[in-house]
Amino acid sequence: MIDINLIRTNPELVKENIKKKFQDHKLEYVDKVLQLDNQIRTLKKEGDSLRADRNSLSSKIGQYMREKNIEQANLTKSEVVKINEKIVQIENEEVALSAELKKYMMSIPNIIADDVPIGKDDSENVQRETIGEAKVPDFEIPYHADILENLNGLDLDSARRTSGNGFYYLTGDIARLHSAILSYARDFMIDKGFTYCIPPFMIRSDVVNGVMSFEEMENMMYKIEGEDLYLIGTSEHSMIGRFKDTILKEEDLPFLLTSYSPCFRKEVGAHGLEERGIYRVHQFEKQEMIVICKPEDSAKWYDKMWHISSEFFKSLDIPHEIMECCSGDLADLKVKSCDLNAWSPRQNKYFGELGSCSNLTDAQARRLGIRYKTKDGMKFAHTLNNTVVAPPRMLIAFLENNLNADGSVNIPVALRNYMGGKEKIYPKNK
Repeated sequence: MIDINLIRTNPELVKENIKKKFQDHKLEYVDKVLQLDNQIRTLKKEGDSLRADRNSLSSKIGQYMREKNIEQANLTKSEVVKINEKIVQIENEEVALSAELKKYMMSIPNIIADDVPIGKDDSENVQRETIGEAKVPDFEIPYHADILENLNGLDLDSARRTSGNGFYYLTGDIARLHSAILSYARDFMIDKGFTYCIPPFMIRSDVVNGVMSFEEMENMMYKIEGEDLYLIGTSEHSMIGRFKDTILKEEDLPFLLTSYSPCFRKEVGAHGLEERGIYRVHQFEKQEMIVICKPEDSAKWYDKMWHISSEFFKSLDIPHEIMECCSGDLADLKVKSCDLNAWSPRQNKYFGELGSCSNLTDAQARRLGIRYKTKDGMKFAHTLNNTVVAPPRMLIAFLENNLNADGSVNIPVALRNYMGGKEKIYPKNK
């Protein structure tokens, strides 16, 4: 949610930003906000004037009573009652208009960074750089589900019977590899100075509305029937929610946090070849990084965070690219974002978003009331988030880039201590 003062002082800038995001249907929201804001401010002024009149009349009642002027005292009391009724009416109208104003404010997108490329969707994202040597081996690389089954590591049929499509069983060395990657990611981030956290895996609707747009919530979140609770789609949600309605100390900033959680997503509209395996699923696990900092530091932390992700995947021998998200591919709360996509030697291209780094500036902080105290008064903090790793999707890139011609898979040095010293895992027939 942007600062309403920006709409008051520069509505054309807000409208231009909406156009850059190809959301022209929201242009009228700016005018609606200005109209509602003017109505609310007029009501506030009228209410303040009536309260002043009431206070003045109330003081006169005592005077009339002391003077034994009962008739005038009663007439004045009647005037005060009428003023009170009018004040209540105005306050109720204010509440209704403020709720409508908030609805529009929550739908107006954050102001994107000046260097964000302009484009309608992810097909117009811009490659920033590539890291690692992208190779295609001289043997055919099978589809990832076939590699996993050959390693006796995946059972989709049983998962369909127990849970339906979009779920899976991981077994044996693959299940161990999955856990090893998460454990390594945890220690990798701790070594970078981040504090490790395990958050709640369910959050209330006020936190959901604070961290994401309504459209995102509808497409992603599973609601717990009969309760005001949602399963998290990423630990960013509960990690940012942890600071809801708090006043932080300036000297404590930045907060550098890395969190583990299972994640649950509807994946509305998911379809196609890559959904047959474990690329797009309803349940997965994730190591996340969160930064809460002062406004002047968020651009610096944005660059640091995606560089940390890149370093992590480089240590696992996975070539990748950094793609700058264009304006139309940015969620409404994001000012700037980039995706880390893995090299797929099977497809001979970069494919598969392994993580996304985002700077939301003060959008979430405004919604959730996350502030910090300075000598000049209260300020809203800035929030950033970035994926460290999210298996099982990440396993696809790992297997393709570490597969050998005999079907075995190399274990990078960084993971061997977490895999009992194993240097390779082998197919079930070896």
